[in-house]
Amino acid sequence: MLPKGLLKEHSEMLAMVIRIMDVIAIMAAGMAAYFLKFEQWAFYQDRQYTMALGAAAILTVVIFSFFQIYESSRTQRYWQYLNKLIQAIFVVWMILAGLAFLTKTGENFSRGWFILWGIFSFSLLVLFRFCLLILLRVMRTKGWNERCVIIIGAGKIGTELAKKVQQKLWTGFRIVAFFDDYAQDKPTEIAGIPVMPTPAHLGDYLLTEENIDEIWLTLPLKAETRVKALLHELRHHTMAIRFALDIFGLDLLNHSITNLAGYPTLNLNASPMVGLNRIVKAFEDRVFAALILLLVSPLLILIALGVKLSSKGPVLFKQERHGWDGRIINIYKFRTMYLHQETKGQVTQATAQDPRVTRFGRFLRKTSFDELPQFINVLQGKMSIVGPRPHALAHNEFYKDSIKAYMQRHKVKPGITGWAQVNGWRGETQALDQMKKRIEYDLYYIENWSLMLDVKIIFLTIFRGFIDKNAY
Repeated sequence: MLPKGLLKEHSEMLAMVIRIMDVIAIMAAGMAAYFLKFEQWAFYQDRQYTMALGAAAILTVVIFSFFQIYESSRTQRYWQYLNKLIQAIFVVWMILAGLAFLTKTGENFSRGWFILWGIFSFSLLVLFRFCLLILLRVMRTKGWNERCVIIIGAGKIGTELAKKVQQKLWTGFRIVAFFDDYAQDKPTEIAGIPVMPTPAHLGDYLLTEENIDEIWLTLPLKAETRVKALLHELRHHTMAIRFALDIFGLDLLNHSITNLAGYPTLNLNASPMVGLNRIVKAFEDRVFAALILLLVSPLLILIALGVKLSSKGPVLFKQERHGWDGRIINIYKFRTMYLHQETKGQVTQATAQDPRVTRFGRFLRKTSFDELPQFINVLQGKMSIVGPRPHALAHNEFYKDSIKAYMQRHKVKPGITGWAQVNGWRGETQALDQMKKRIEYDLYYIENWSLMLDVKIIFLTIFRGFIDKNAY
């Protein structure tokens, strides 16, 4: 049987081995691509290609370190970690392409080789990390790579945290005990974990407990004085100390810790589209939108003719909607209704057998082809391919006071398709509960945004998002 703390004792060596494996993956991918492109293994004889591989290997280790790829993945989900890895790989390849352009050496390399190299490297690095994550989590589940924890505070925060950790053994954390200043008023154990009075001299007590790796403070925010006293008492210890914030009951969206002018702050309600995420999202939107518009341009011409012939009026319908941060934008659609006048400040949702909808317009709505001009909005930077669907201004005014956190859906750009739409929440909302469900899915998307989630939604849209019984 493997020792319980095997990986913990050799964590630095493991990190070094992972770095070496990354370098090997980059080199192997480059040589495999070279063989497929030029049908020879004499890679080492081509100095420029050898230097490119060396530069890529060094850059990979540096960028991966910047993205904290080599740090512990205990507290992250599979897809959180893999999304961060994919973004790091994307940055490495963008830098390599940029260097080739700036140094005017791009013409010395085969584009086919570079593309194959990128595909092989991406596949190897992701496959290696995926296998490594599974292996480490299996080991942690069996207790071969666990970290022992003491939770100080057996209140609601500590109890919830302990239960969640016990449900996720793959994180490798084992909670040894609860310490609480008022243990006499608490049950003797919580979720099978003993509850004991906090030792009078906690620092001295921990000196006798060599197996404790971390201390988690789960005290309410009002216990600032007690937290400071505990930190002072533990000042001579090198074990990790974490403070679980008392944020139950708050409306949170994409919450995280950030450094603001050197001062640590907790983001209670923030957009995920900042920094590198914003760059990745913008690149994704522009590339996909340009490619799609190019591919469907013949279809756009045919639809425009169909709209023009079906009824009098303009081909495109323009309507004001709320965009990112609530700014008003104009979105485009193919016109699907006969020209009519709405009461000022009122927007009537389309219903089944709506007499305002033309016969051709009904076909466009059913297939979602009326949404295709919004790819122009994406190229303009006003919309995204994936995001919460933009609602009419009048609907926003109506629902913002009826649904909790309704306006938080504008923390990102509105999208042509979204998480709510691929899960069946589209079309007319006849009841408030239906809109609440749609908003729930929109907020889930913002809270859990990743490049992989966008790809998943685009993929699901192809199969279930275009044609829907609620689209009319």
